[in-house]
Amino acid sequence: MSRVKRLVHSYGKFIAIPWRDDAAAAQRVVFCVYNEKEELALRAKVDEFELATKEAGHEWALFDLTDTFAIWLSGQRYAKKYFAQPHLLHTLLPKYLDFLKRNYSPLSA
Repeated sequence: MSRVKRLVHSYGKFIAIPWRDDAAAAQRVVFCVYNEKEELALRAKVDEFELATKEAGHEWALFDLTDTFAIWLSGQRYAKKYFAQPHLLHTLLPKYLDFLKRNYSPLSA
């Protein structure tokens, strides 16, 4: 069995465990950690994670932020300067978070 298949299987067992009724929304977030070499294989199986989640009676929300940083940075006034001197980015990063909140939060949909 591949690592991704094992991850899907483990996830399915984990997500099927009943959640506490008093758990806050922030406590109902699940992250799966995987080897970066398996990125494409995992992306091909995302629907299996969704299916396992829904079968366990939970809602599913997928947030793919893969290209968001490049999209955001390319729209900045001094983008070329930041690409040339990335150490300057730390002053700009709070604006990236605002960009994500405006464009990729469930409330913006």
